[in-house]
Amino acid sequence: MEFIDYYQVLGVSKSASADEIKKSYRKLARKHHPDVNPNDENAERQFKMVNEAYEVLGDPEKRAKYDKYGKDWKHAEEFEKARQAQGQGYSQGPGGQSYYYSGGEQVDPEEFSDFFRSMFGGDFGGFGGGGRSRRTRSMKGEDYHAELTLNMREAAETHKRTIQVNGKKLRITIAAGIADGQTIRLKGQGGPGYEGGAAGDLYIQFHIEPDPVFERDGDNLSSTQQVDMYTMVLGGEVEVQTLTGKVKVKLKPETPNGKKVRLKGKGFPKYKQEGNGDLFITLEALLPTNLSDSQRSLFEQLSNPKSSHS
Repeated sequence: MEFIDYYQVLGVSKSASADEIKKSYRKLARKHHPDVNPNDENAERQFKMVNEAYEVLGDPEKRAKYDKYGKDWKHAEEFEKARQAQGQGYSQGPGGQSYYYSGGEQVDPEEFSDFFRSMFGGDFGGFGGGGRSRRTRSMKGEDYHAELTLNMREAAETHKRTIQVNGKKLRITIAAGIADGQTIRLKGQGGPGYEGGAAGDLYIQFHIEPDPVFERDGDNLSSTQQVDMYTMVLGGEVEVQTLTGKVKVKLKPETPNGKKVRLKGKGFPKYKQEGNGDLFITLEALLPTNLSDSQRSLFEQLSNPKSSHS
């Protein structure tokens, strides 16, 4: 099950008061309400998430369970029941049936769900036939999930970023070339383990915002560059924009409109590899405007070559 940080969803700290939680919930519910955002699927998802978070954090009892057990908070009572059975005692009933005793109450192990059988093992931590010694099973902590949005220029450079997950600040290094939708794993940065178990992991999914100049396809970039008509016809040098600055490109005479030029190694950095992809530039002829009478006459002559020789 994916861990959802309800405190992060509502934008409050773990120490937030009930009034602060309610105030934040009302503000976010209004912001993402379907009536305010018709036909907006993202707003609808956010609205459902905000309501789910408040259903838990707005209830003191549910909040206490969530704070203690994280994503497994719905199993809190069963968890405590299993722990008590694990620590109180074991005996065998008629026909060899195993029973556990919790606070003087006889508990049939069949009452426990598959969820706890997977957590404690089939014999609930070492109780079983033959009077085996009692032991406690350690468990890995919950995995945390977070999202981080970058623009394309940020994604093209290796840099450090401070993020906050579940009230904890982390300084991470983001390698150049990270892709939209890519997820990285930070081992041991999730929730604490149980009974000495290892901490969970943190999974960060990246979202890369569209760039106004370049479109990205893997490690390659593409863009459109306007070039004046005279240079396209007569040839010459033109400055084109790359991700890291402008470079000069030579054009041959009579370069056709819409020609695609490839600049090798001027594309996007390759993630955790040497080199970059390529940049593909589509040349678009820029037609002159505000022509003088003499300029218009020259174009008329060009449009009818026979008349210019008569």
